[in-house]
Amino acid sequence: MVCRIVPKKQPSFRWNKTAGQLSQVKTICRRVSVTRKWLKRIGALAVLAVIALQLTNPPRQNPPVLPGHDVLAANAPPPAIAALLKNSCYDCHSFETKWPWYSRIAPVSWYVARDVNAARASLNFSDWPHDDDRRAHKRWRRAADEVRNGEMPPPSYSWMHRQSRLDARQRADLAGWAEEAGGH
Repeated sequence: MVCRIVPKKQPSFRWNKTAGQLSQVKTICRRVSVTRKWLKRIGALAVLAVIALQLTNPPRQNPPVLPGHDVLAANAPPPAIAALLKNSCYDCHSFETKWPWYSRIAPVSWYVARDVNAARASLNFSDWPHDDDRRAHKRWRRAADEVRNGEMPPPSYSWMHRQSRLDARQRADLAGWAEEAGGH
């Protein structure tokens, strides 16, 4: 171990027998080695904590899509709109979620699973109310408003998924179609 000599305001001295003179005492050596030891321990505990967090990942589930229940089954939009829905909406708002690699790493996995579950609860294209036109129209109108206002897809999602980004024309097309489907 190499010790640094840090000058103090009043250095302490002691007699050095081999040199036959007074030498400054290296009191900082013990403090440096103790500090390094504690830093190593804290670092090791932090690594163990991160590893232990990986055992707490929430389940990433994609329930089966029942035939005829998907929004595209009965309410087939034009191909361009269907592509926009698949690229920008289906990862969160359906049972066809493509879970990215970072959805397996805690604590980010908690955030991703929470967002997907909340999105499915508010609007799920895989469980569309085909038998209830009033509910379906209400959902389309709300979706049109959120797309037009720039709330969907959220910036935090679009930042990581370039294919989900919508330009102004795509936003207008998707919101216009959703309003038509919603009976505006």
